[in-house]
Amino acid sequence: MLHGFAAALFSAIGFQTAFAAVITVSPSDNLNEIISQAQAGDTLKLASGVYKTKIVIDKPLTVEGPADRSAVIEGDRTGRTVSVTAPDSVVRNLTVRGSGMDLAGMDAGIYLEETAANALVEKNDILDNSVGVYLHGPKDAMVRDNKIVGNAELRVNERGNGVTVWNAPGSQVVGNDISKGRDGIFSNASTFNIYKGNRFHDVRFAVHYMYTNDSEVVDNISVGNNIAYAMMFSDRIKVRGNIAVMSRDQGIMLNYVNQSEVRDNVIYHADKCLFAYNANNNKILGNHFEQCKIGIHFTAAIVGTELTDNSFINNESQVKYVSTRFLDWSEDGRGNYWSDNSAFDLDGDGFGDSAYRPNGITDQIIWRAPVARLLMNSPAVSIVKWAQSQFPAIMPGGVVDSKPLMRPHQNPTMPFYLKNKTAMLEAAKQTKSAWAGQANE
Repeated sequence: MLHGFAAALFSAIGFQTAFAAVITVSPSDNLNEIISQAQAGDTLKLASGVYKTKIVIDKPLTVEGPADRSAVIEGDRTGRTVSVTAPDSVVRNLTVRGSGMDLAGMDAGIYLEETAANALVEKNDILDNSVGVYLHGPKDAMVRDNKIVGNAELRVNERGNGVTVWNAPGSQVVGNDISKGRDGIFSNASTFNIYKGNRFHDVRFAVHYMYTNDSEVVDNISVGNNIAYAMMFSDRIKVRGNIAVMSRDQGIMLNYVNQSEVRDNVIYHADKCLFAYNANNNKILGNHFEQCKIGIHFTAAIVGTELTDNSFINNESQVKYVSTRFLDWSEDGRGNYWSDNSAFDLDGDGFGDSAYRPNGITDQIIWRAPVARLLMNSPAVSIVKWAQSQFPAIMPGGVVDSKPLMRPHQNPTMPFYLKNKTAMLEAAKQTKSAWAGQANE
């Protein structure tokens, strides 16, 4: 009896597979009519050309064009150009453009409804839309290897995001090139997401991340944006292996981010390499912070934070932390590397023989009155610095690294960064948006 049931089930599956059709479509055909007549599991092969229509994929179909993306689905500047409401649907190798521009109406080039679980959007050119791809609730959807370009004629706050993710548990955004939008990826009220291997340029925030718990932002590149990785109101997240060069404001922002890990990132040239506000019980490990006005700026609480194996190189101020509380930024006998630390290592163990204090009375004076930097090499300031080193009791509180590293830590992201640094800096100079003129418009 069991064998008979298994045979019947196999036969039913074989029947469905055998009758899944491959349907060739040309621009002169009525694409919506073909979709309505297609059966679940069919593949629609679109020939090169422009299809002036909006489509709704309401059954599990594969809609794909040639590999050169020369099949163009062009909307009429209203609503959503491609809407997907069926699970297990695939949109591949298309150029999608011309959505409406109503942000409140969730207009998008490609829109995935909550019912579109396991949908795949890959290898498309998604151009000149409001939101490029909108994930409005689908579970385990994948947006992969697309080129997404927004409408640069609009002011920044009028543009949509490259990818918007709302309450889409398990969905991923991987390997996309995203530019000219408001934010590259805007993630809100979701869980267990992965945003990996994307490249962002000419956007406000590369990744804007709110109320998205138990998720990962990994191996992304941000070039010349306002803030690279703005992580907000989220717990148990991983921000790992990302690169940000030439960020106007911050490389990484942690705003009410707790119980999370920030590891092996490279931040080069920003107002603040890392800014943390009310972020507690985090691990900040193995990051490279270089040529920022401030290496790390902590404000509000910083309870339970582990901070070690980071490299602070040629930042104007390595640390800004105003508090009467003392913090030792070393764990298990390992601290961080500080390029301005002139300590000796007489026993050759790789650690400075004396503790490093990146902020003292003179630093706090400069934070409050930056023009005082002109006096840094004066005899009076030298006396104050000497007094602090000899009499720690007069220190105002702040950060101390009791086991500073004598050499920079080489994290796994560094080889790729060093190989591509020149190209990324050149790209930042050529393509950086004029944020000063429109950031707040």
